[in-house]
Amino acid sequence: MSYTPRLREKYQSEVISELTEKFGFTSKMRVPKIEKIVISQGIGEAVADKKLIDGALEDVAAITGQQPIATISKKDVSNFKLRKGMPIGTKVTLRGDKMYEFLDRLISIALPRTRDFKGVPAKGFDGRGNFNMGVKEHIIFPEIDIDKVNKILGMDITIVTTAPNDEEGKALLDAFKFPFTKK
Repeated sequence: MSYTPRLREKYQSEVISELTEKFGFTSKMRVPKIEKIVISQGIGEAVADKKLIDGALEDVAAITGQQPIATISKKDVSNFKLRKGMPIGTKVTLRGDKMYEFLDRLISIALPRTRDFKGVPAKGFDGRGNFNMGVKEHIIFPEIDIDKVNKILGMDITIVTTAPNDEEGKALLDAFKFPFTKK
C-alpha cells in the first residue's frame, strides 16, 4: 500500500488538464511541473555561537522531514570574525513526495499562521518560472515547539519549476492554490 501526497494527485488529476487547456499545450510532457524546493537559512550569529547551527539543523529537519546540511563559509572575512570553513547556515533540497508534502503544509498550514497574513507578493519570480520567497519566522510551522527554540530564524524558500517563463510558473502555482496577494 503506497501513499501519494495530496498535491501530487491534484497535479495529475486537475493541474495538467487545466494548464493544457489554458496554454494550448499539445503534449502533457510540456506542462510545467515542480522540480524541487530548496530551503535555506543564513545564520550570521553562528560565528559567535556554534549551538545556533545545531538548533537550526534540528528545526529544518523537523520542518522538512529530511536532514539538512550546514553551509560553510568559502573565505575569511576579518570584519565579521569569519574564518574559511566555519558553518554559517543550513540548506536542504526536497524532491518527490517530501517536496509535495512540504508544499502542502506551507500553503495550507504555515503561511496562514503568519502574523497579519494577506498573501505572498508575486514579485518573487526570477524570469525563468522559478519562485523565491522569504519567511521571517520559522516558528510558523506546526512541527516546531516554540518553547525549545533558541532563536527565531528566517528562511528562504525557492520553488524550482520546469516552466520556461514567469507566466507559466505563476499559473502552475495558482493551480495549486498558492496564496498570492490580489492586485
